[in-house]
Amino acid sequence: MKPVSWARDLFGLLLPAGCAACGSWMPSANGDGLVCGRCRSRLREAPWPRCTRCHHPSGTGRPPPARCRECATWPEALTAARYAYVLESPASELVHALKYGGWHELGDEMGAAMARLRMPTEVIGSEPLVVPVPTTERRKRRRGYNQATLLARGLARRVGWPVLEVLKRGGEGPTQVVLHPSQRKANVRDVFTARRAVSPRVRDARVVLVDDVLTTGSTAGAAATVLIRMGVRTVTLITFARALPFRQRRAG
Repeated sequence: MKPVSWARDLFGLLLPAGCAACGSWMPSANGDGLVCGRCRSRLREAPWPRCTRCHHPSGTGRPPPARCRECATWPEALTAARYAYVLESPASELVHALKYGGWHELGDEMGAAMARLRMPTEVIGSEPLVVPVPTTERRKRRRGYNQATLLARGLARRVGWPVLEVLKRGGEGPTQVVLHPSQRKANVRDVFTARRAVSPRVRDARVVLVDDVLTTGSTAGAAATVLIRMGVRTVTLITFARALPFRQRRAG
């Protein structure tokens, strides 16, 4: 056994890790990674049927519509959206731990969950480019990473697709989290630009755009619009979680 590996194993035995979601004690050798078995079992997928385009639950037993009121105002540039789990506990704690808690290792595990999604027809049979939604340079320096990039790498590692950071994000407006849905679209208008050095590589490509959470689609719509202007053929959004207000109201 290598000395570094031996030291790491001993450290893990003496100071076993806590679950990233609930903080409960978790033996480092149990194979659960950074999330305990109980929290894994509590991660919830959205109910069916769902909108064909954005996979928002229709809330009825009727056949799903081609697009619902949740995505009716999205730009045509954003072809479809998929997400692994509903943004409720413990998924919300995992998102917070990755984004604000410094748990950068979570990006790989959360990306693995995203890789298990059934992709839309625009992606099936192709080898798309995986493009993370960029954060500002200031936020990246403060956190030490862009959480969307870590998720993109975790997803891409499982499916064998290339990752390419083709967008830049300017401005230092308020984070989308604190804004009312009606303010989100204005907040991200014109904040994304193309990285000129890689722009030619995306022409006529199919893109899987990766972010941590889908709320209203304003951020993804703005990013997708720039990608289409760069010559991208289709843009499909993949996130770890999606906020579903009707479920949150019912839980409250």
